[in-house]
Amino acid sequence: MTTDKYEQIHKEISGQTQNQQPGIEEEMTPAPIFDDKDYIGSGKLKGKVAIITGGDSGIGRAVSIAFAKEGANVAIVYLDENEDKDADKTVKLIEDYGVKAFKIKTDLSDDENCQRVVDQVIQQFGYINILVNNAGKQFPTKDFLKITPDQLQETFSTNIFSMFYLTQAVLPHMKKGDTIVNTSSVTAYNGAPELIDYSATKGAITTFTRSLALNLIEKGIRVNAVAPGPIWTPLIPATFNKKKVEKHGDDTPIGRCGQPAENAPAYVFLTSSDSSYMTGQTIHVDGGNFVGS
Repeated sequence: MTTDKYEQIHKEISGQTQNQQPGIEEEMTPAPIFDDKDYIGSGKLKGKVAIITGGDSGIGRAVSIAFAKEGANVAIVYLDENEDKDADKTVKLIEDYGVKAFKIKTDLSDDENCQRVVDQVIQQFGYINILVNNAGKQFPTKDFLKITPDQLQETFSTNIFSMFYLTQAVLPHMKKGDTIVNTSSVTAYNGAPELIDYSATKGAITTFTRSLALNLIEKGIRVNAVAPGPIWTPLIPATFNKKKVEKHGDDTPIGRCGQPAENAPAYVFLTSSDSSYMTGQTIHVDGGNFVGS
């Protein structure tokens, strides 16, 4: 897909909000680009089984589709019934590429739910090769003193505790050559004055990635991360006001927000043998927002 298309989509974004997290992709105008038709799979993940959290929409949906193009069977995990329609569409999009899809609705902030996810995927597919920890929430709060204990708990439980729980549940089923990819954020590196608790979790994810990568070296399991910048996903209208949504991504060096489809190839790279000499690393897909690492 040409960059002109991405630029045009950015110009069409207007002020809009949603009243629930993590947001509904079907309600966004314009719709995010989740499938780059110019991206042609070459079997890089053929026969592998992937779990993708937050896989119903946004970056998770785009990664699910890219994995399907590369031959992987995909299990998507999403939060609740508000996302059923998005999840159903993603399952169909995955299956349209000739692979199997499986959806699981649950709250990953509960460690027992994480174990149930793994049990269901093993029952469905028999094995797991790839884990993409992608689910997340954010609660913009200008006044630091107004970040409540409940908000702090929810942000950390969703964004980082769930990664620990699900990774612990998955690891006994992984073998040499399998991979884990965690979704971090540019906010882990640049900071974000209105997203202090969120950016703190993303910083934790970056360090979690590095430390877990070293821990799993002897098992031959690679762990890396992707740090997206401002991407046009349901989380944006679900958490920001209309004015901020309308200007989303304007301040990047490239001058626009990114699309989910522009992130997906990074996840394919990190889960395929193309990145066999990489572990503990973070790929920045952020329009030049953070330069250097």
